[in-house]
Amino acid sequence: MAFQAPTEQYSGKIREVVIGTTNSQVIAGGQNTLAFHTFEGTIPHRPLIAMEVYDIEPQEWADALKEVIGDVWGDPVAWAKKCQDEFGADLICLQLASADPNGLNRGADEVAETVKAVLSAISIPLIVYGCGNAEKDGEILKKVAEVAQGRNIVIGPAVEDNYKSVAAAALGFSQNVAGETPIDVNMAKQLNILMTNLGLPAEKILIDPAVGALGYGLEYAYSVIERDRLAALQQNDSMMQMPIIANLGKEVWKTKEAKISSEEMPEWGDPTRRGILWETITAVSLLVAGTDILIMRHPESVKLIKRTLNEFGLMN
Repeated sequence: MAFQAPTEQYSGKIREVVIGTTNSQVIAGGQNTLAFHTFEGTIPHRPLIAMEVYDIEPQEWADALKEVIGDVWGDPVAWAKKCQDEFGADLICLQLASADPNGLNRGADEVAETVKAVLSAISIPLIVYGCGNAEKDGEILKKVAEVAQGRNIVIGPAVEDNYKSVAAAALGFSQNVAGETPIDVNMAKQLNILMTNLGLPAEKILIDPAVGALGYGLEYAYSVIERDRLAALQQNDSMMQMPIIANLGKEVWKTKEAKISSEEMPEWGDPTRRGILWETITAVSLLVAGTDILIMRHPESVKLIKRTLNEFGLMN
């Protein structure tokens, strides 16, 4: 007798979130099965890769990164174009680090000009993340949403302390929102409920579970993302049926394993290869857990992820 492997059918489906305009849009979500489970359901849209761009020159980044993007990382427009034209990014994730009150403390109008310049230079969709200060992000993301009106970008992260202002800006100017909670299923659901109660359509929301890197909480992030997907698909929980976005690049490349030199730790091997693999392993793990959009940093890691997706038949 032929062996028939058991399969499971799910009652739920992940919503489709459209990012970008008609000529350059991408779609996250839409699957009615777990990640890579094409034998159980349909996955109409492959996972997407966004590449990081900072609006100021990074400090104390690994030499492995400086070798490939150091020539442009003082210019966010040139950096974004390089990620698009040379590295094959699906989206650009512009991080507005210059707005940090503990740093340059640039105002909303100034960072919005950078957003406008990047939008004018690229043809792929844009994600804009703030500086990580909830109050300041609530202020600057209002202006970002305004100047990007008509481009259907993603703004974020919306967190407990600023979700009202961020969601209101997205609603007013028809943008998408990435809602970030600290690796917790119930908190993610609650934030989604709060934003939809303000009138933001569920189809305009992404879940950012604030992931950790390999060796720094990745196994916990994996477990939570997996539970997010099971709640959405198995339990048909409408407030968990948003695509998941993982801001992993910054988490990976601040680890000692990705930054420390071979002189300091010769037994750890080549630091460039080590950092690339650290990011790649983190990204693959998050994909298997159920992530729809990866925010990555090194182009060689991006290549490895694309090769992995291609081998699974998900690059078409």
